[in-house]
Order: sequence, then C-alpha cells, then structure tokens
Amino acid sequence: MSRHRYSSIKRTILTCMILVPAIPFVLILLIGFYHFKVSLETRTLKNMQRIARDHRQIIESFLKERVSDLELIHASYQFDELRRHQMLATIFSRLQLTSNAYTDLGVFDANGVHVAYQGPFPLTGKIYKDESWFKEVIKQGVFISDVFMGFRKSPHFVIAVARDSDQGRWVLRATIDSQTFNTLVGGVEIGQTGEAFIMNREGVLQTTRRSDGNLLDVAGDVMRLRDGPQGVPSSENTYFTKGDYLYAVTLLKGGTWVLFVRQTKAEAYQALRTTVFATALICLLGGLLIVVAAFYLTNRIVNRMQKIDAEKDQLGQQLISASRLAELGEMAAGFAHEINNPLQIIKSEQSLMAAVLTDLKEAGELPPSPSLAELEESMDQVDLQISRCAQITQAILKFGRQAAPTVQSIDLHRYIPEVVQMVAKRASVHGITLEQQVADDAAPVQGDPAQLQQVLINLFNNALDAILDRHGTSGGELRIDTVMKPDGWVEIMVSDNGCGISPDNLAKVFSPFFTTKPVGEGTGLGLSVCYGIIESMGGTMEVKSEQRHGSVFTVRLPTTDTRDA
Repeated sequence: MSRHRYSSIKRTILTCMILVPAIPFVLILLIGFYHFKVSLETRTLKNMQRIARDHRQIIESFLKERVSDLELIHASYQFDELRRHQMLATIFSRLQLTSNAYTDLGVFDANGVHVAYQGPFPLTGKIYKDESWFKEVIKQGVFISDVFMGFRKSPHFVIAVARDSDQGRWVLRATIDSQTFNTLVGGVEIGQTGEAFIMNREGVLQTTRRSDGNLLDVAGDVMRLRDGPQGVPSSENTYFTKGDYLYAVTLLKGGTWVLFVRQTKAEAYQALRTTVFATALICLLGGLLIVVAAFYLTNRIVNRMQKIDAEKDQLGQQLISASRLAELGEMAAGFAHEINNPLQIIKSEQSLMAAVLTDLKEAGELPPSPSLAELEESMDQVDLQISRCAQITQAILKFGRQAAPTVQSIDLHRYIPEVVQMVAKRASVHGITLEQQVADDAAPVQGDPAQLQQVLINLFNNALDAILDRHGTSGGELRIDTVMKPDGWVEIMVSDNGCGISPDNLAKVFSPFFTTKPVGEGTGLGLSVCYGIIESMGGTMEVKSEQRHGSVFTVRLPTTDTRDA
C-alpha cells in the first residue's frame, strides 16, 4: 500500500476520532451550560422577587404601625385636648418612645390652620387648606403623602388621619423621619451592589438610592425600564432585566409607590461567569485530550496496519519461497530417482567386471602383479563410491517422498545415527564437532520415521546455521543426546554453542512464518511444522536458549510401551 494511501486513511481515521467524541462532548456541555444559565437566572430573579415581596411587607407593616399610632391618639383624645401645647408635647414624647421615626406632630382644624404643633420647625399658625395632602386626608380620612418640600423647605413625607367633631373635621398629622425611613428601605443586603429604593408613579425618588440619586430626584433610568403609564409596572409583583441590572418590582401604598430591588448582573451572575470559565476550560482540556488521544490511537492503528501489510507481504514472499522449496524438493527427488537408475547400471557393470576379473585370475590368464593389485583396488573403490551414491539418493528419495504418515516403532539406536549421517558431511566441511550419544536403555518410540527425520534434520540445520553465525569454521560444537526418562518417555536433545535466541524471539520460535534469517534464507515454517509433527506423535517440543551461549531443543516422545499403555 502506498504512502499516499496510508496518509489518506490516517486523515480519515483522525477526523472521525476527533469529530465523533467531540460533537456529543460539545453538545452535552452546551446543553448543560444552557440549562444551568436559565436555572441560575430564573433562581436569581425569583430570589430578588422574594426579597422585594418580603421587604414590601416590612415597609407596609412600618407604615401601618404609624397609622395605627395616630388613629389611637385620634380616637383617645378630643380636638380641644390635643390643641393644648402641654398635652400635645406629652403625647409626642410617648409617641417617640414607641418609635424614633417621628419628627414632629401637629393638629389642624377644619380650615387647615395648624392650631398646635410639637416639633423643631415654627409651623404653628400655618394654613394648609390648599395643600394636596390636606385635601386628600379630608377626603379619605387616612393619607400617607409622597415626599415633598412644604413650608419647612426640606424633603419629608407625612401620615395624617382625619376625624369629625363639633368644630368640624380636624386632622392629626405626623412627619416621618426621612433618614429612618431611608435606612429601613435601603436595609436590603444583596451582595455589594444590591439596593432597594422607592419612587412614585411619576418616577420621583421617595428614598435615596445608594448607587446614585437623592430624594425628589427623577429616576430617569428607571422610568424607561417599563412600558405603560409613567413607565412604572402595573402588576403587583414582577421582575425583569435592563441594562446592567436585574430588577424586582412590587407596589406599595395602594400602588402609588413602587419598591425597586436591584442588583448588577455582573455580581448576580458571578457563579455563571465562573461556570463559563470552567466550561471553557473543560472544553479546552477535553478537546486537547480528544485530539491527543485521536493522534495517538490513529498512529497506533495506522502503524499496526502498516505492520500487518508488511507481514502480509512477507508472508506472501515466504509462501512463494516455501512453494519453491517444495518444488525443489520434488525436483531433487526426481533427480535422485534419475541418478539412481544409471547408478544401478554402473553397479551391475562393475559387478560384471569384478566377476570377469576373478575368472581370469582363477584361469591363470592374469598372473599376480602390481598392476593387477592396483586394478583390483580401483574396482573396490568404484564399488564403495557407487554404494555411497546409492545411499545418498535413497536418503533424498526418502526425505522427499510425500507418502501418508506411517506410525511404527522406531529403534533410536539405529535411527539416530542414520539421520546424523545426513548432516555429518556439512558439519565436517565447516569444522564443526559433531557428537552423538544414544542411551543403552533408550526404548523404541512410536511415530512416522520420515516425519521424525524431517524434524531432526531441521533442528540439525538450524543448529549448524547458529554455530556458523557465531564461530565460523572453528570452535563449533553440535551434540545429539538421547536419554530414557523415568516416566517412560524418551528425550532427544539437540544442543549447540551457537549465537542463541533473544528472549523476545524465544516465545515466538514456534510461530508460523517467524524467522530471524534474512529475506530469502528462511520461510519461518520449519520449527512451526516440526512442532506440529511432534504434537501429532503425542510428544512435546521445548527450547532453552541464552544469547551468545547456545540453544537446547528437547523433543519428548512416548515409547512404544508407554503409548500402548
């Protein structure tokens, strides 16, 4: 697969691994943040509405108590009694003991003349018949005025009650201390920017405002808050936002006063800002984690794909090599068969020549001579080499023959030397010492001789390769030991002093197509096939190895008696 193809796959996997978790992750955060925002805003505004409602009850209770005080005095005393200065002073003193909210106390006749006054201002004799508050109290009986300047030229508001008498309708009026009332109204504590204030329907402040605004100032910013007459709310309780503030609004004094409770959004939604920061941080860290994980996993997946593709290509090459080796084995078997026929003819001719030579000697036609002795020696050497060639071709035919496995009893005393003889020449040529020892008590084993030969030849050749890699043509040792174990099993140990096997590769030596040899020199099938052959024979194969010290392959096989039992 081309590098461009891998890059395309990598981009596709990376995009999917980032988008698939990122989209639901971001959606969950946004939805959670939206619900938290709505919940926080609603809870904050509802809380301000509750504070406004509770504060309204406190203010209304204060005003009702003041009205009740005046009504009690009004009902307890006659007009003539209250117009006496000494009596009014006594009543005023008692009144101040109940509350320090009273500034003064006055009595007015039916014509609006201030007939008696107890307080700090010279108001006795002043005429109030044209004042709006006087007209309202005459009409309604009880009246709480807006804040106004009046004759004293300072902001204040009054509470007045009217009563009929023989002299006509007269009025008892008390002035409420603005500072005390401001303290009561502004006593709401909502953080550092929260405040409460009162204005009338015309938008005129009836109490001071902590942030800005004095008594009788027109609260223009609040006037523009709401639509409708004079820009003030018509409902009993409401809340809303405007500009930089959150507002809770409720009505007082029969709807003529409006109580505002407000707080800056920045302070009210401090928790929301913290959540926004935390959400942004979580998005950043979560996104970073997703990207890092996506890159890491994508690289692992693509690298794994490249490794699998490389192994697949290597497997294909190894299969081709294995196929070629199989074909070569078949060809070698064919060659051995073809060579064996001329050898048989040569053997026959050599036997004929030896017989003729013997007849001639017996007939006395060939007297003894050095030349005759040399000829006989040559004939013996020809016979020896013909026999040797026959053995080699028979071994090749036997190894390459693809017959069905035949399980039979194998005498290791005879069998092991025959197999060792097949690699003895190679070991000798490369200067490798080859030793073999078969225990006297080694019992026959059950198995297919051809398959067992394949296993041993493979182990011998691997050992020779390892020895040559480490020692070259000097100092190599290959040993084959066959011992009888007490448990009735025979162990065939093939040990060498070659280069050994690394710990990482030791666990994979029996895996199919695993090889440490260069490309073209090994298929990785040898030990895997050998392992399967030994298992099919009811045995086991193990390996112990140490790098630069050598390896020991141990084949354990059941004896004929053990297998029959």
